[in-house]
Amino acid sequence: MKKIIALCWVALISLASFAQNPQAWKALEKPLNFFMANDLGRNGYYDQKPIAELMGTMAENVDIECVVAAGDVHHFEGVRSVNDPLWMTNYELIYSHPELMLPWYPILGNHEYRSNSQAVIDYTNVSARWRMPDRYYTKVLENDDITVRLVMIDTAPLIDKYRKDTEDYPDAALQDMNKQLAWIDSVLTSAKEDWVLVVGHHPIYAETSKSDSERGDLQKRLDTILRKHNNVSMYLCGHIHNFQHIRMKGSNIDYVVNSSGSLSRKVNPTEGTVFCSDQTGFSLITADKKELTLHMINKKGEVLHSVKKKK
Repeated sequence: MKKIIALCWVALISLASFAQNPQAWKALEKPLNFFMANDLGRNGYYDQKPIAELMGTMAENVDIECVVAAGDVHHFEGVRSVNDPLWMTNYELIYSHPELMLPWYPILGNHEYRSNSQAVIDYTNVSARWRMPDRYYTKVLENDDITVRLVMIDTAPLIDKYRKDTEDYPDAALQDMNKQLAWIDSVLTSAKEDWVLVVGHHPIYAETSKSDSERGDLQKRLDTILRKHNNVSMYLCGHIHNFQHIRMKGSNIDYVVNSSGSLSRKVNPTEGTVFCSDQTGFSLITADKKELTLHMINKKGEVLHSVKKKK
């Protein structure tokens, strides 16, 4: 464990000083590029607004296809309807940079499940850029013959903690868990794209003070399906408000936790830790035929760590 901590600390020291600028951001660009952001909704407070501005500025220099929003766009109690003022203060008025007028592909987080989770899906009919056809869905991104399949899943109903708490998470137990798991297996079976990314809100592996049962349920129900398929490059998630990159023995999947785009939490290395950081930020994901890269970006626009998959 001491060795892991030392490695993580060295990585933080060596990479945190790697300041970025428009020219350096442009050098990261590949034929297909997109952002991942999550755990955003703080009504513009903490680091939310500066990070939103940074995303827009970076998109002025890197050709971004879309934003993948991996849950908890709305803290703390979700939204009550498509007309809830939180849509303005958490989203529309914050991510207002012209270069962020792109397709946003969201999923539900646990905080959305605390209120009207269906309203998050229905907002697709209100906003031209909010594109969420269902609680779980798949989307293929393509540019210059490069293809990335996003498998966007709904993790709260896969976790007993939320299914049992019908008072705080009334919609979770109403979802057919086995139907979703069968759908995930089916999509991964037929996926033939260059790269396949599975995106959920909750981590399968991570260091966190949250209940062990959350990760245990996903390891048992979800990870067993992901490991069946050799085409899954990364499992991407949020939920715990820090950056983590984990590789587990016996799995070819890179498990990546994307930090909060507003307010972060402390983190320590754990089993399988390659890198960790308690900084806020977002991720830039780039792809060509031979390499898929996820760059963890902090609020200063610095690349803290890069996760690479090669063919």
